[in-house]
Amino acid sequence: MSTRTITSRPHVVLLLLLSLSIFINYVDRGNLSTAAPLIKDELHISATQLGFLLTSFFISYSIGNFVAGWLVDRIQAFHVLLVGFVVWSLATTLSGFAAGFAVLFALRLVLGAGESVAFPAYAHIISRCFTETQRGIANATITAAMALGPAFGIFFGGLLIAAYSWRAFFIGFGLVSLIWVIPWMAFGRKCLATVSTIAARSNVSFRAVIRTPALWGASVGHFCGAYVWYFLLTWVPFYLVRARHWSISEMAAIGGVAYLVTALSMMISGRIADRWIHWGASPTLARKTFLITGLTATAVFMVGCVMSGTVGSIVFLTLACLGYGMTTPNLFAAAQTLAGTHASGRWVGIQNALGNLSGIIAPALTGILVDRTGNFLAPFLVAAAVSLFGAFAWIVLVGPIEETNWLRVPEASRVEIPASS
Repeated sequence: MSTRTITSRPHVVLLLLLSLSIFINYVDRGNLSTAAPLIKDELHISATQLGFLLTSFFISYSIGNFVAGWLVDRIQAFHVLLVGFVVWSLATTLSGFAAGFAVLFALRLVLGAGESVAFPAYAHIISRCFTETQRGIANATITAAMALGPAFGIFFGGLLIAAYSWRAFFIGFGLVSLIWVIPWMAFGRKCLATVSTIAARSNVSFRAVIRTPALWGASVGHFCGAYVWYFLLTWVPFYLVRARHWSISEMAAIGGVAYLVTALSMMISGRIADRWIHWGASPTLARKTFLITGLTATAVFMVGCVMSGTVGSIVFLTLACLGYGMTTPNLFAAAQTLAGTHASGRWVGIQNALGNLSGIIAPALTGILVDRTGNFLAPFLVAAAVSLFGAFAWIVLVGPIEETNWLRVPEASRVEIPASS
C-alpha cells in the first residue's frame, strides 16, 4: 500500500473525481422523488404506482451490483465506472421525454443498471489506494458527496422544477453531467496508476466470498441502514408536501438542509474513526461504535419525527439524518477491511446488492401503507424498527473488523492471492 498521505495530489484528484461522480449519481437517482408530486399528477398515477416507479431503479441496481463487483476485480475499475456513468446519464436525459408509467419504469431500470457500478468500483479503488487510517475519510468524502447529491437535487432541483418543469431538469442535468467524462479520461487513469501498488486482478472466488459469515452479517446491517436512507430519499419530499403541507420551495429548503447535515455527519464521523484507529483503537471498536450508535439514534429520531408537530418533525428529521450520516463511511470502510485488497469489489458488490434490496422494498411498501392508512405513521415506525435491527446485526452478526484470511475459508483450494507489485 502506498505510503503517500491523503493530501498528495493524485489522492486528492482521485477523490474529487469519485466524489463528483457519486454526487451526480445521487442527483440522478433522487430526481424522481423531488418531482414526485408533479409526476404523479401529470401522469395520473396512484401512490402505489409511484412506489413501484421509485422501486424500479433498485431492481436492476441490486442485480447489477453482483456483475459490477466481479467486473472491477477482474478488469480495470476505470473502464467499468466510465461505461456505467455514461449509461446512467443518458437514462436520466431520456427520462425527461417519458410520456407514461411504462416508459419511465423501463428507463429507471436502465438507470439502476448503470449506477450499480459505482460502489463496487469505489471499494476496489479505495482498498488499493488508501490505508486503513485513510479509508474512513476517503469513504466519508465520497458518501458526503452522496448526501450532497440529494441536497442539490431537492433544493436547486426543486426550485428549477418549480420554475420550469421536471422534464427540463431531467434533460438538462443528464446532458450537463456527461462533462464529467472529460476529466475522468484525462486524469483518472493516471491517478490510479500513481497511487495503487496492488495488482489489479484477483482470483478470490465468488463462492469463497459468499461463504464468509461476516459478509452476511454486514449485509443485514447494510440492508437496515439503507432501508432508512431510501425511505428518506424516495418519500420524504412527498411527505413534506402532502402530509406536512409545505410548498415545493419550502420542501426543497428543508430537504436540502437535512441532506447537508447528513453530509457533515459523514465527514466528521469518518475522520474521527480514522483518527481513533491512528491513535491505537482497533477498526472493530472505531467502526462499530459509529455504526451501532448511528443506527440506534436514527431509529429514535424517526419515531420523534412522525409523532411530533409540524416544526418538531423537521427537527427530528434533521437529527435522524445526522444519525444516519454516522454509519455510511464506516459501513464501507468496514467492508473494505473485511474483504482486503483482493476481494473488495466482489465483497462490496455482493453486500451492496443485498443491502440495496431495501431499495426495492422500502419505496413500494411505503406507497402501499400510505394508500391503505392514509398517513405516514406506519412507514416511519417500520423504518425505525428496521434501523434498530441494523444496530443489533452489527453487534451480534458481525465479528471483528479485520481482513479475512482467504486461504482459511471454504473453497481455499480455489483461492489464489496475487502478490502485490
